[in-house]
Amino acid sequence: MRAPKSGDVGLIRVQKILAAAGFASRRGAEELIREGRVTINGRTAGLGDKADPLTDDIAFDGERIRPERPQYWAINKPVGLVTTVRDPHGRATVMQLLPDGVGRVHPVGRLDRDSSGLLLMTNDGDLTQRLLHPSHVSEKEYRVIAKGNIESKVLERLRRGVRLDDGPSAPVGVSSVRYDPDSETTTLNLTLTEGRKRQIRRTLLQLGHPVRKLKRIRVGPLRLGRLGTGAARPLTGPEIVELKRYASQLDRAKRPGRSRRHSAGPGL
Repeated sequence: MRAPKSGDVGLIRVQKILAAAGFASRRGAEELIREGRVTINGRTAGLGDKADPLTDDIAFDGERIRPERPQYWAINKPVGLVTTVRDPHGRATVMQLLPDGVGRVHPVGRLDRDSSGLLLMTNDGDLTQRLLHPSHVSEKEYRVIAKGNIESKVLERLRRGVRLDDGPSAPVGVSSVRYDPDSETTTLNLTLTEGRKRQIRRTLLQLGHPVRKLKRIRVGPLRLGRLGTGAARPLTGPEIVELKRYASQLDRAKRPGRSRRHSAGPGL
């Protein structure tokens, strides 16, 4: 690998090149480098190394990395699919919802197998990192159907945050609450700014109202809208601009009153 020279142009940190090519998020790319799976011109790359993606031979597990056109897709995940690029157990993944020829993309965050709704797919590692960074207040909204009549005092506990086995949760936005006496269920919208594993399900179960159905309807400014279950569509130009603007401002809005940070968990 050639050493960077003073004033050399076109050199980019290798983890950023991997993220931009859709191999992993920036943080995930750093781990791949630590594992010795990335090479530059035949030599093992190290953290902090830079390269020119147009002239250097950069490879991951022997596969050459070529810059790819940024891709941004929204899918409406149905229940039953795993939110991952590939599954070691052979289960169906959300990748099968994308049309042929999309190229290398990855899901931004997770939805568990029992949940449905909006999932952003992209190969933009910088955007992924900003949306998932645990110190950023990135909103995700869910439409939830839970067992029983959720009374106002329980809703207030949700709004304040609930202590779970892995620590207190951040306050939750609550809206559009409606009780159906025929089915004995409450439908409500919940807005979260953190993404712990099965957070909504664990919280409502602790409050005595097990979740019957959970669908994500919004990620930041991006909404599910009328996208059919199992369908996929590319984001529009204005949606991409708004999503990038939203992500760029996240590090300016730290979550108040929270010393403990939680990474984006495997689902809700």
